[in-house]
Amino acid sequence: MIIKICWALLSLLHVMPALALFRPALLEKMYGVRPGSELFTLLHHRAALFLVIVVISVWAMFRPEVRALATVAVGISMISFILVWWLSGASPALRTIAVADMIGLPILLFVAWQAFRTIG
Repeated sequence: MIIKICWALLSLLHVMPALALFRPALLEKMYGVRPGSELFTLLHHRAALFLVIVVISVWAMFRPEVRALATVAVGISMISFILVWWLSGASPALRTIAVADMIGLPILLFVAWQAFRTIG
């Protein structure tokens, strides 16, 4: 049961940016990017990729055989953002996202341990 809760939490962490796929106006609200710009288009596509992370996380809640791959996908999403944010100067405007991902890291480590200890 705890594993399912952890996957649900990881999924919830990515829901808001995924919703922007269906409500593009959220991109302007969340990131201050104007519709019609190239950056808006890239962020809109990014929302689709976040939807992939949400779907994978929800799938991992119910299918243990998916959890190793889900761990890799979610880990790349979270860890790459933290690294890119840090290496680009740790912008205060993006700090909330980075902190949310950092808070999620212990959960990710727990599900990773669970997923990979059962392989083999």
